[in-house]
Amino acid sequence: MRSAILQRAAALVLLFALSMTAVLAQAPQKPLQNLRLIVFAGGFNLPVWAAQRQGFFAQNGVAVTLTNTPGSAFQIAKLLEGEFDIGLTAIDNVIAYQEGQGEAKVIDNPDLFAFMGLDNGFLSLVAAPDIKTLADLRGKTLSVDAMTTGYAFVLREIVARGRLNESEVNYVRAGGVLNRFQELLAGKHAGTMLITPFEILAGNRGHSRLAGAQEVLGAYQGLVGAARRSWAGKNEATVIGFMRAYRSAVEWLYDLKNHEIAEALLVANVPAMTPPLARQSLGVLLHGVSGFTKDVALDLKGTQTVLALRSKFGVPQKTLAEPMKYIDLSYHEKAFGARR
Repeated sequence: MRSAILQRAAALVLLFALSMTAVLAQAPQKPLQNLRLIVFAGGFNLPVWAAQRQGFFAQNGVAVTLTNTPGSAFQIAKLLEGEFDIGLTAIDNVIAYQEGQGEAKVIDNPDLFAFMGLDNGFLSLVAAPDIKTLADLRGKTLSVDAMTTGYAFVLREIVARGRLNESEVNYVRAGGVLNRFQELLAGKHAGTMLITPFEILAGNRGHSRLAGAQEVLGAYQGLVGAARRSWAGKNEATVIGFMRAYRSAVEWLYDLKNHEIAEALLVANVPAMTPPLARQSLGVLLHGVSGFTKDVALDLKGTQTVLALRSKFGVPQKTLAEPMKYIDLSYHEKAFGARR
């Protein structure tokens, strides 16, 4: 008798569960807000891939369509033309185009701004195996994406702090990081700025890591979430949903029990990535001090560093000193509350 009662109770529980599933499936769901995201290809997109896999975007009301950009000029131009909603880009790009110092011609009076901080750039100066110090770069050729970009400014400043005049090195334009990495390995130039995982790959092949951006410059704001003020003002809930999902992904990645899946995400999404390299890359991307920004807040001191470099090297030359001209902290406060 007792067995029959238990079986019937179990059947009722199962029936109830199935009926509730049916009700929930039929209940009207609030539609997700479509968000067109444009990014540079690379392992630093790991939080985006994690947010997609874990469903964090959907949980926060957004459906993200991800596109890789061929370069910063394309990314910023298409953001300003409204073909994309949010870009993950160097804050220097935001500043450059707002100040009329960008590489591409864009619309008049652009309204780009940064609303969240993602990382410190993961920048390292890497050189040929026989070059062991900054002084060894004297008379050598260094490659940059373009002389007017923020990461090129970092390289030029590191060289200057190594007590080398710009006339003592030769700068050549060699395009994006993948091409510069390949040309460095081929011996076409002596050094360049690389980002994770390329500095690890180069190091594994005997090349010398001479300096990191933070080691030389201190605080430095790298990638940020950027959008047009006009779009963000009309789509505040979408911006906040994206921010919350992204931060949930960063928190998930920092949890040790998820590292095996994180490594698999890198292998699946980054060309030529291997499990051992993914493990090394995670050590950089998830470093407790210099890894992904855990609270996705903008680094005002790091932004000041970017402004100081652009004031020194930007063309036409301008004195830039006010971070709040290019950022808006209110979205972070609405998403997560006031910072302590």
